[in-house]
Amino acid sequence: MTEIVDVAIIGAGSAGLAALSEVRKRTQNIVIINDGPWGTTCARVGCMPSKLLIEAANAFHHRTTFEEFGIRGTDQLTVDRSAVLRRVRRLRDAFVASTLNATEALGVRAITGRARLLGPNRLQVNGTEIIARHIIIATGSRPLVPAPWRALGDRIQTTDTLFEQTILPDRMAVVGLGPLGVELAQALSRLGVNVTAFSRNPLIAGLTDPQVNTIAQEALGHEFAMHLDADAELTATISGVRVRSGNHEVEVEQVLVALGRRPNIDDLGLETLGVTLNDKGMPEVNRTTLQIADLPMFLAGDANADMPLLHEAADDGHIAGINATQPKVTCYARRTPLAIVFAEPGIAMVGARFSALDIATCITSEVDFGHQGRAMAGQRNTGLIRLYASAQEGRLLGAEMCAPAAEHMAHLLALAIDQALTVHEILRMPFYHPVLEEGLRTALRGLAKQLPTTTGFDLAHCESLHSEALE
Repeated sequence: MTEIVDVAIIGAGSAGLAALSEVRKRTQNIVIINDGPWGTTCARVGCMPSKLLIEAANAFHHRTTFEEFGIRGTDQLTVDRSAVLRRVRRLRDAFVASTLNATEALGVRAITGRARLLGPNRLQVNGTEIIARHIIIATGSRPLVPAPWRALGDRIQTTDTLFEQTILPDRMAVVGLGPLGVELAQALSRLGVNVTAFSRNPLIAGLTDPQVNTIAQEALGHEFAMHLDADAELTATISGVRVRSGNHEVEVEQVLVALGRRPNIDDLGLETLGVTLNDKGMPEVNRTTLQIADLPMFLAGDANADMPLLHEAADDGHIAGINATQPKVTCYARRTPLAIVFAEPGIAMVGARFSALDIATCITSEVDFGHQGRAMAGQRNTGLIRLYASAQEGRLLGAEMCAPAAEHMAHLLALAIDQALTVHEILRMPFYHPVLEEGLRTALRGLAKQLPTTTGFDLAHCESLHSEALE
């Protein structure tokens, strides 16, 4: 049996659903194929359940600040970790349900099964061959777990399994301190789990600026043990898992593996497309069109291993969906890079990363929140923001930070970078008092001092009053 369609979408995650929304504007002769549970990675096992866990953990942890505020009786507070997990699943299931609305109305055009490519315009699923004028691959990703560790069974947890647990162990290791590892290590620790974290990378949470990385390690190191710069070795014990890394060894009940995610492209049939695949089995993909080489095919979302973030995956889907239904493939400008880690203090990277800067043509500045007025008022006075700008034009290029309200600071800076604003133009903006953003203004003033002096006076040239109460 053979079916002919205008567009076949493989994968119903964030990228696949975004592609579907665009494709359905122009044709109804489509199929969307999904292998495994329907509903996005973000809603099922990623962004949303992790944030539900983090919110509960932070709410309980903030009791440690009450005594300083003059609030007594915090020793009476306890946390029911099973109840926390029940809430995570209840709200998670509601989020997943909301993502299913886009495909439920498609009826037989929404196919559950594993698709395999037979060529640039052909695929097979459940014994049926489908000929598609265009194919969008949005198969997502899965947690990366080294093969020997899988033999440890349920002693190994990933984000695909952690939120299904009804109880949390008292002792847990986290292997991998990228964004996800950092978020969950802190959240688990704040819920009363004795956490020990390991990473072979001396940089954590996706940071590339060594100064910000140092601050992040110091802040998080007060809450859980971290051992960096060495591979972790796991061996089974009678009651759990022994984790050894360099000179450090710990025995725990379970290990959360947070080593990143692997694109779901294996056994997909990419080798049938007649294009060169790299050593990871990935074809060349144009980031501005999502097109594979010059084929009528597009690779979007986590499956292309470019920017595994929900907003980037959704953008991929929109671009692929439009290009799969237009006579001419169009290049689209991408958004200013933005990545946020929901730790406390928050961690964020926006625009150009420190590691990508040409130091000879850039200037940098920073602000330490240790004595920033509003941060001190809220017992949030820990953190550092580092800003990067063009030495010639004074245009803001990027920032990395571990600071209070980082998720909001980063959005403000992303807007400024997207609009190609100079340091002086940003300083003309109003900064209310007292707000955490006044700390950001301090860093901007540090950049301004390194730029050529402009003639005349405007409000961008207002200097610091050098008072914690006023800054």
